[in-house]
Amino acid sequence: MKIVVMGSGGIGGYFGARLAAAGNDVTFVARGAHLAAMQAEGLKIESPLGNVHLTPTQAVRDARDAGSTDAVLFAVKMGDAEEAAASLLPLLGKETPIFAFQNGVEAADLIDKIAGVGRVVPGVARISSHIARPGVVQHVSPFARLEFAEANNTASERCKAFHAACRNAGIDATLSANIQRELWLKFAMLAPMAGVTTLTQRTAGPLRRNADTRALIEAAIQEIVAVGEVAGTGLTASDLPSLIKTIDGLPETMTSSMSHDRAAGKALELNWLSGAVVRLGQRCAVPTPTHRFIVQALALEAAGKSTPA
Repeated sequence: MKIVVMGSGGIGGYFGARLAAAGNDVTFVARGAHLAAMQAEGLKIESPLGNVHLTPTQAVRDARDAGSTDAVLFAVKMGDAEEAAASLLPLLGKETPIFAFQNGVEAADLIDKIAGVGRVVPGVARISSHIARPGVVQHVSPFARLEFAEANNTASERCKAFHAACRNAGIDATLSANIQRELWLKFAMLAPMAGVTTLTQRTAGPLRRNADTRALIEAAIQEIVAVGEVAGTGLTASDLPSLIKTIDGLPETMTSSMSHDRAAGKALELNWLSGAVVRLGQRCAVPTPTHRFIVQALALEAAGKSTPA
């Protein structure tokens, strides 16, 4: 299968490398030092599920240099999504699907506006990974899973083809029976942990053990469940215990990609995580004071250190 990976960081780099190592024709779209390292020395995956050194690696800066493709694995940061989607247009055939594995719950709508309605297959990536250094993606959790389906929850032929490619590559991939609910279940865990780990620059273990920071995380989860319930996403208050249990089961040293971005002085996905909770809460008339606090507390760093406050 010919696949273009748009965004070659923790998600795209990891799953793209697994697909390439299994014999698929994979081209990675990347930039900066990460791109240069991939072109010179290949892409390395450090993972408890097995290391990969993909050399040579097909890597380009501009998606237009990738040529035509059977599918796109779309995993750029949400702040770059519009520009990235536009750059894909020259290589998309009439039926080429975009499998979107991004943070938040607004990705599919945003990409559809640029690439065309029905192009996107929404998905959820459950993995803790990041670019440890140029050319190296470090995977630090015992799990790495993809879940996806058409927006109407059907397992279309394009979904089945990509699912087969993933399974043949040893990837834990599932065709979801309710992808919107899965997106929101991840969102209800991701946005709180991203916000609190970024705000405190601490990992999951200490944050869980301290009564005050644990209360902050739980309040943030409760707000998302309340918004999701009103919005008809399939979330209900009965999901709270399992979500908190999931948080309790995270590795001690788990942190978020947004926390890594803050430490590196990069732009944050704040607007698409806690910011989205605030926006959607306003739309649903559901108060979201915890997420509003997170947005306000990180406001000066949201654009990264390259932009003056």
